[in-house]
Amino acid sequence: MTDELELLKKDWQKKEFDVPKLSYDEIHKMIWKKSSSIVRWILIISILEFTVPHLLYLLPSMRDGMELYENIGVSKYLVVLSGFTYIIAFYFIFQFYKRFKEISVLDNSKSLMKKIIKTRKTVKHYVIFSLSMIMMTIIIKIIGVYLNDNMVNAFPELKDSLANISPEKLKITIMMSIGIFGVILTLVMGGIYFLLYGLLLRKLKQNYSELRNLTI
Repeated sequence: MTDELELLKKDWQKKEFDVPKLSYDEIHKMIWKKSSSIVRWILIISILEFTVPHLLYLLPSMRDGMELYENIGVSKYLVVLSGFTYIIAFYFIFQFYKRFKEISVLDNSKSLMKKIIKTRKTVKHYVIFSLSMIMMTIIIKIIGVYLNDNMVNAFPELKDSLANISPEKLKITIMMSIGIFGVILTLVMGGIYFLLYGLLLRKLKQNYSELRNLTI
């Protein structure tokens, strides 16, 4: 039995000896490549997130929705908010591009760690901004409904059906519906951000931890 254990030990030691050992530079280069790839995906996702929803405006149903906002009286406020959102969104996309270009340059571990931290902060700020803009859009719609004195005119195709409903009850119903939809939309988008950006950020955090272990 003892001989068998000795043979197993020798066999294990031989296998351990045969395993190739990576140098510090090789490990650092692997982490750098993984980090660069992650930031590239963050940039791609942010661009797709900005462009794909705007393709939906080509659909007739979306154009009808814009007409509804005009009837409610909030279209000009939504245009202003959209303009502000575009400016900030372009800013963040540019920041992601900068982070990608910065992290694509092979550098020492400490510098790469700083770049990873900057990227993580930028992504977190972008997610907070995006969710805030969704809530702001919902709030503007609710205020628009509250200030509208004749909500029936906002739904001309339903004018006959809404004739028996009091204006106050109609306004409260629409405001509650918009509010519930806004909360659900924010939660869904938060979940999507958590899955997409959260996964990428966790990988960046893992790379950061590996780099920190290398420098110790």
